[in-house]
Amino acid sequence: MTDPTTVLEEIEAIFAAHGDARYSEVVTQRQHALQCAQQAETAGSDSALVTAALLHDIGHMLHKHGPEPAARGIDDRHEDIGAGWLAKRFPPSVTEPVRMHVDAKRYLCAVEPDYFETLSLASVRSLELQGGPMSRHEAAVFEALPYASDAVALRRWDEGGKVADARTPALEDYLGHIRASVVSGSDVAPH
Repeated sequence: MTDPTTVLEEIEAIFAAHGDARYSEVVTQRQHALQCAQQAETAGSDSALVTAALLHDIGHMLHKHGPEPAARGIDDRHEDIGAGWLAKRFPPSVTEPVRMHVDAKRYLCAVEPDYFETLSLASVRSLELQGGPMSRHEAAVFEALPYASDAVALRRWDEGGKVADARTPALEDYLGHIRASVVSGSDVAPH
């Protein structure tokens, strides 16, 4: 059984150790996570999707590539690292949008011509490393996947979560969503 208190402590420790690292030119990992979670909550999302929004970039705080790997031409695969870590603690309703949020960027660049213009410089740089916009066939396959719409919503919050000096609730204010999303060991997605 997954103990919610242990999961909360692990997440708080990761944010304590890495949350103040720069995410982009203007925000830290913590600021970005909180801005994304706030957008998900404002949109009326359930606890699983708020948790996914909060933790979607946890792989950036767990990888071993050092600061700003994309600037050095390295795709850190943070979506897979994060989803893998989360899968031991949360159900697919949390882990799949996290795993799919990079593909959602590639998808949106393929199906919405103006979406590329909304990307930050860091997102443009990483898009190239991540395979660029999807082909029509890749986009059709993506659309048919479970959790694709959640991943697209998460991706939009991701781009919107890079505002300098934005006011957000604190990490502690989202612990209820995290606790509500933690599952027993039998419910955890296989990996």
